[in-house]
Amino acid sequence: MSNDINIRNKRASFDYEFLEEYNAGIILTGTEIKSVRAGKASLVDSYCYFDKGELWVKGIHIAEYRLGTYYNHEEKRERKLLLTRKELRKLERNVKETGLTIIPVKMFITDKGWAKLRIALAKGKKEYDKRETLKLKDAKRDMDRVRKF
Repeated sequence: MSNDINIRNKRASFDYEFLEEYNAGIILTGTEIKSVRAGKASLVDSYCYFDKGELWVKGIHIAEYRLGTYYNHEEKRERKLLLTRKELRKLERNVKETGLTIIPVKMFITDKGWAKLRIALAKGKKEYDKRETLKLKDAKRDMDRVRKF
């Protein structure tokens, strides 16, 4: 995994509890991959859904490529995700039967230059779960602070 591009959905871990994670390929156009390599993407308010057995992601904002001409892409278009059939069936079953959701967690570029999207099968947190997460985070930060001295 390349460390150059690492676009995260920071809000996701606050709003959802991740049950399983998958790395999915994402189909991008030429100007989109150039914008992603420049770090001009955002995963906030994005989610995945199934349509005719295929997994799609909606709400990812990839900024227009500044050197792109009339070939430039739509910033918030829906993009297809690539997973194995077995993974797709498992995810679709979980979404339909248990009411879980699939959310993008992180976008990165592999060493081979491919854009990948880490997605998570997630369960929404209730308000009290969010408060509990904040308490644990604060406690961990305080513990780390004490260890340094």
